[in-house]
Amino acid sequence: MSRIAKAIVFVLSFGFFLSLAGAGAVLYVLWHYSQGLPDYKQLAKYDPPTVTRVHAGDGRLIAEYAIERRVFVPVRAMPRHLIRAFIAAEDQNFFRHPGVDLVALGRAVVTNVINIVTQRSRRPVGASTITQQVAKNFLLTNELSLERKIKEAILAFRIERAFEKSRILELYLNEIYLGYGSFGVAAASLNYFNKSLDELTIAEAAYLAALPKAPNNYHPIRRYDSAVARRNWAIGRMLEEGYIDRSTAEQAIGERLVVVPRTATQIVEADYYLEEVRRELVERFGERGLYEGGLSVRTTLNPKLQSFADRALRDGLITYDRRHGWRGPIARIPANGNWVGYLREVSAPPGAGDWKIAVVLTVTDAEAEIGFGSGLQGKIPLAELTWARAVLDDQKLGPAVRRATDVLAPGDVVLVDAVSRGPKTKDKQPVDYPPDTYALRQVPAANGAIIALDPHTGRVLAMSGGYDYETSEFNRAVQARRQPGSAFKPFVYLAALDRGYTPSTIILDAPFVIDQGPGLGKWKPANYTKRFYGPSPMRVGIERSRNLMTVRLAQTIGMQSINETAQQFGMFDVTTEQLAMALGAGETTLLRLTAAYGMLVNGGKAITPTLIDRVQDRDGKTVFRHDTRVCHDCTVTAWEGQEPPAIPDTRKQIADPASAYQIVSMLEGVVKRGTGRRISSIGKPLAGKTGTTNESRDTWFIGFSPDLAVGVFVGFDQPRTLGRRESGSTVAAPIFKDFMAMALAEQPAIPFRIPPGIRHVRVNAASGLPARRGDRNIILEAYKTGTEPDPSAERTVIGGGEVSAAAPGERPTPASPARGLY
Repeated sequence: MSRIAKAIVFVLSFGFFLSLAGAGAVLYVLWHYSQGLPDYKQLAKYDPPTVTRVHAGDGRLIAEYAIERRVFVPVRAMPRHLIRAFIAAEDQNFFRHPGVDLVALGRAVVTNVINIVTQRSRRPVGASTITQQVAKNFLLTNELSLERKIKEAILAFRIERAFEKSRILELYLNEIYLGYGSFGVAAASLNYFNKSLDELTIAEAAYLAALPKAPNNYHPIRRYDSAVARRNWAIGRMLEEGYIDRSTAEQAIGERLVVVPRTATQIVEADYYLEEVRRELVERFGERGLYEGGLSVRTTLNPKLQSFADRALRDGLITYDRRHGWRGPIARIPANGNWVGYLREVSAPPGAGDWKIAVVLTVTDAEAEIGFGSGLQGKIPLAELTWARAVLDDQKLGPAVRRATDVLAPGDVVLVDAVSRGPKTKDKQPVDYPPDTYALRQVPAANGAIIALDPHTGRVLAMSGGYDYETSEFNRAVQARRQPGSAFKPFVYLAALDRGYTPSTIILDAPFVIDQGPGLGKWKPANYTKRFYGPSPMRVGIERSRNLMTVRLAQTIGMQSINETAQQFGMFDVTTEQLAMALGAGETTLLRLTAAYGMLVNGGKAITPTLIDRVQDRDGKTVFRHDTRVCHDCTVTAWEGQEPPAIPDTRKQIADPASAYQIVSMLEGVVKRGTGRRISSIGKPLAGKTGTTNESRDTWFIGFSPDLAVGVFVGFDQPRTLGRRESGSTVAAPIFKDFMAMALAEQPAIPFRIPPGIRHVRVNAASGLPARRGDRNIILEAYKTGTEPDPSAERTVIGGGEVSAAAPGERPTPASPARGLY
């Protein structure tokens, strides 16, 4: 063999063994780095943390809960031009390579070698495919090392063999971080442009596709020129790949990059409502389910009614607070020299809202001059200070304000609100104020709550649990357990009506004393007025809120039957058979009491209050629904002239509909003639009941129209008197009135629905007997058929023997004294 031939054989043999060794080395590297790799099959069960979105009843987005603000969107629902933009910018050979783009990898190696040789200080050029980025984002870390790149490539090959390209794209586009707190393209579309994916233009899609490498380097505001240049590069790549034509590319490049701040999520303030929804979701689905589960929650909230509720409650608490005087300035600072600097260091107290902080600079008898942190000045006239009498113990007031100096002094830091018109003068004409006129304000000390719900379904349409959520997160609508006082009385009378009594049943209104047992003394309830009125019809007892009549009725029918009624209506967890329970001595919440009143107006049907209509998981499957009724005929795709489906009424009947209507009728009398008559000026059919506890610690008004039940509570968080002359009719009822006036302003006047078995009879309101010629105080009374009063028959007085028929215009009088009572 010649020398040349031997050389050729040597070279070939060496090359073979070198190749063999290289292949072995590659196989070893692959084997070595394959050990302990994460299981790529877990990607088949990709379940990313996604945002839970809460919607109002009208579909408006009102809240989001998330750890990462990601919105998962299936790739099939993504617009084609968005997908093409990412492929053009990130991985042009995505649909052709097996997980690693060897051509791009070789190009990157050459580029990096050139950069090293020429000593260019540039970051190494990468060639990661979309599949490799999926492997890194889901299974590996962001560590910059050769080991991580090798593992990334191995995983990319495996992922490509296990999943379709569309699934890999779906994983990538929903996981990638694109800046602005956006995980995934859907969240980025909302955060950058306030758009859903299908609304994105070519230019906007190209900008998002340009971000994965370094979102902060292409910030649309801080680095606008770089952002536009990078976006235009992505548009150029789309043109090169043939995804768009030249005219489309030129149009996209000419489009300005405009970031649109995302629309405020919470269109209506409903902090107390949303916190209660959040608590319920955590209780039902857990913390992880709420913050990572991607739930879609449809609440029962009516944004319009919610704004009415917030306004009515705030205005009512402010009005009450002004009746009880001025508690003093929030701080004191020097009123001369650098008063602007001192004032800027004073923080507004929680609950101040839109009111401004000001310092009193000078005071005369007629006005106070004030200054603001901006250096501007204004005035508070005496007319806006007359309410600010000094606060004394037990809500009593100091002397009347005659001069501005009676209230304010230089250096006082106060809250003020701009006003243009003053209070009405003696001729009932308000005074027009000059510019820069302000009124003195203070955050109310008392607090309260208001609830509005649908009495037929239990859907809570509005709920405000306090004056200001920033001041206190305690929700007085659902967390405060307070005594309802006289607001409980309708259920005492309902228990009696269910046992054969009528609205004309005569009950003695006279002193009542009962021995409570050894060492407990005697219990002596009294009417609010401290007066006694003799035998009176049952209706009068509820319209005028007579305690003595209610106690006698409760003693007659028994507390056990009353407690059974209360339990049926869901008001109390625990009851006792003490007579004081008949006057509202038990503890309940505003939500439970309002729902109970809703069950009166709906005809005695049980309802469960709810803030949530429906919850769907991330795949659109309904996982909770408040209304569990089945409607087989509701799933038709189109209406073809068929009758509307009949949905079964599965509500439990907990009271006789006729008895419930009689209570509704009597509560309507409360508004027309009784303790709630100030509400009658609304001019719509309304009914309700006031409630006031001992020493006016708690005040209530619970009422309804035929299709809306509303409850109001006002009291101090640490129970104390609201004032000697305050009651449910002066504190809570005005809030109810203001809310109902707004809520029903555009609604027709709908009368209360009358169930079968009711007959209306014209009666004398004072005697409860059929009206006779010459009677003046005549009303329509509701009786169950067959229970109408007989004017010629003698009637028994509960707690007082018998009473004979009264002469026209006369009140009935007892025939014998009540035995055992004095």
